[in-house]
Amino acid sequence: MSRRSMTGTLLALIAGAVPLGFAEAASPQDLRAHCASVGADDRLRRLPAALVPAARQLFGPASNEPDAALDASTVYRCMSGQVWLCNTGANLTCAKGDVRRVSRGAAAWCKDHPDSDVVPMVATGHATIYTWTCVGSEPRIAQAEKLDPRGFIAVQWAPLGK
Repeated sequence: MSRRSMTGTLLALIAGAVPLGFAEAASPQDLRAHCASVGADDRLRRLPAALVPAARQLFGPASNEPDAALDASTVYRCMSGQVWLCNTGANLTCAKGDVRRVSRGAAAWCKDHPDSDVVPMVATGHATIYTWTCVGSEPRIAQAEKLDPRGFIAVQWAPLGK
């Protein structure tokens, strides 16, 4: 499956995860009450329009995009009874972290680009938690991102303020 079709599939899943009427009508209080009642729900859901100002405040300079774009690129989920937000981007998938310690993409990259300091995410996939490097023609893990308790890349998510 191509990256483009995978992205389209992901966006369709996100958009369809919650009935559109609820997503548009939900207030921050509604979402807080929902997350408090379910505790954890790993489904990525479309950001309700009422939360665009909170997302803009939370994501700071990255939120200079128009409201419609911020709405389309931000998702939420429930963790530990709280609302958590993630703003997708070029290297941010908002998906659960890929913890596989073997990467066929990194192996192929290193074979073609020995001794590369960094293997790009186009080769490894954007959900990997690892930064890969090449030692000769062999891939090596240089560092790892931390995961939150639900398995998502922790630095990509922030709790909705009180």
